[in-house]
Amino acid sequence: MGRSQETFGKKEVKSRQDKKRKEKEKKRALKKSEGKKSSFDDMIAYVDEFGMISSTPPDPGKKTSVAAESIEISVTRNRAENEVSLTRKGVVTFFNTSKGFGFIRDLESNERVFVHANNLLEPIAENNVVLFERGRGPKGISAMKVSLFREQEPTQK
Repeated sequence: MGRSQETFGKKEVKSRQDKKRKEKEKKRALKKSEGKKSSFDDMIAYVDEFGMISSTPPDPGKKTSVAAESIEISVTRNRAENEVSLTRKGVVTFFNTSKGFGFIRDLESNERVFVHANNLLEPIAENNVVLFERGRGPKGISAMKVSLFREQEPTQK
């Protein structure tokens, strides 16, 4: 039996691999000779009191201590005088009962607002005066919680 012959393609591949290995060894030796060592301290970044990133650690003299009990976490509540009425008044300009949608003209801003049958609290028809809330629908602003407007009737004595 004869020995397997090494083909030209195999020799070429082997020489390229040797060349790459020698280049990597040269790069490692060059890094060692330069003396640059990357350490964890070189990678640390600090944030100063103004929120800027710096490479110098903060000055311990400027450090202030805060008692954990003095920190208040709360949600601000709207006061009654700041509340704006979300309920608006409008007139139904168009409503298609078979398709289940229509438009309301806002009496304050004269804007046309889309209304869908799913957002109705009671049945409506064209030219009805309604109360509604503006909300975000899938395709923009739409009327939510739509109900008929009934004026307060004076009580009889």
